[in-house]
Amino acid sequence: MTMRWLALGDSYTIGEGIPVAGRWPQQLAALLRARGIALTDPHTIATTGWTTDELDAGIDDAAPRGPFDFVSLLIGVNNQYRARAVDAYAVEFTALLQRALAFAGGNAGRVLVLSIPDWGVTPFAEGRDRAAIARALDDYNRAAEEICNAHGVVFVDITDLSRQHGAEPAMLVDDGLHPSAELYALWAQRALPLAERLLARDA
Repeated sequence: MTMRWLALGDSYTIGEGIPVAGRWPQQLAALLRARGIALTDPHTIATTGWTTDELDAGIDDAAPRGPFDFVSLLIGVNNQYRARAVDAYAVEFTALLQRALAFAGGNAGRVLVLSIPDWGVTPFAEGRDRAAIARALDDYNRAAEEICNAHGVVFVDITDLSRQHGAEPAMLVDDGLHPSAELYALWAQRALPLAERLLARDA
């Protein structure tokens, strides 16, 4: 039986500026299929610019029908960009993670969360306080990881990859902000062993 994937997020999940096949969830799905895991391309609920509360509303509007065999979540960069408090993010992220768990039939072993990349290293951030952006995103990611740990959910840290490669022209689309398919490929490779382990359970 082919397993179903629900991908929840923002521009980093919808793949702003690139073809659908270049998105990290689509690339990860292809890698998993190559490993013998029967997995559909993700059903995606994501829009560029969404914050946690906007993703929550977007899920309501889309009304996806679960349960899903796999659910991914990557959200929060726009909360930070809008200078929202990390404590408020933690509350809203927790609610979204609980929704993700519900879509996975309550199985924490079928939910995967990616960290927020650091947009402060990109050309788009020229003239901004890059160090302050990094500190804020570290706070956001620390909160998200702690919440994931409390719920038994795997947290994949891809922030270092964004910091290593996020200023390279080949790793960005033309807006100088969003990742190219090449950078998303690194994210997918980072997530692959963890996702494979999760999906191999009772598969």
